[in-house]
Amino acid sequence: MSALLNVEGLSFEWPNREVLKDISFTIDQHQIVSVLGVNGAGKSTLLKCLNRILKPRQGMVHLLSKNIHEMPLIDVARHLAYVPQSVGTNFPMNVFDVVLLGRRPYISWVIGPGDREKVSKTLHYLDLQDFAFRRYDQLSGGERQRVILAKALAQDPHLFLLDEPTSDLDLKNQIMVMEKMKTLVSNKGAPCSALIAIHDIDMAARFSDKIILLHEGEIKAYGSPIEVLTPQHIAEVFGVEAEVQSTDTDSPIRIRINGAINKENLEEE
Repeated sequence: MSALLNVEGLSFEWPNREVLKDISFTIDQHQIVSVLGVNGAGKSTLLKCLNRILKPRQGMVHLLSKNIHEMPLIDVARHLAYVPQSVGTNFPMNVFDVVLLGRRPYISWVIGPGDREKVSKTLHYLDLQDFAFRRYDQLSGGERQRVILAKALAQDPHLFLLDEPTSDLDLKNQIMVMEKMKTLVSNKGAPCSALIAIHDIDMAARFSDKIILLHEGEIKAYGSPIEVLTPQHIAEVFGVEAEVQSTDTDSPIRIRINGAINKENLEEE
């Protein structure tokens, strides 16, 4: 079976700074892949390059074995859903209609009952049914974040690109959203995967099948949480000393951050 997403030699630069350098990785079906790294490591830029918001300087991106830069935009929208870090627009619409926008790639002239049913099921799935007819622009930041995620789910894509999808949520809803994404991706009847840019190392370790560790625009490591989140990698990338222990719980490892380290001393070692 071919990979759901295949990225080869992707590079991107702004006029005065190279952001991504020769990025290559694959994502298979039914996987959550988290992207970790410090601020400025290129996490958001990577997602935008995959979504055609930004044009890479070089490299190839294949989605379902098709070159994404040669696909019609309507096909890209049917196969790929992107949730940015923040949505600046204050939609003067109710929540149901905002989530219904996720069905736009499938609607020609008339909104069908299947589209409305999909929206209703998605709202229930993310426990947003009580918000359905509330104004989107009157919601809190965390509530808006869940609504935009619901819009992406209603899109029914093969690949979710989620940029800090839990940043505005309280701890309970952070876990709920990640659990819902894990359940959705694991569903054998819905062959989809998710690439998630995230800051929370523990959350990534708990819910990810694989982790991409970005460091200075390059992939420092790519593999399972146990393979990637080693004390050495955490020290080199995040500049903190950590203890990593295997567990028998739903998270494969437990990470304890002991404190910041002097990175100059680390380099000397």
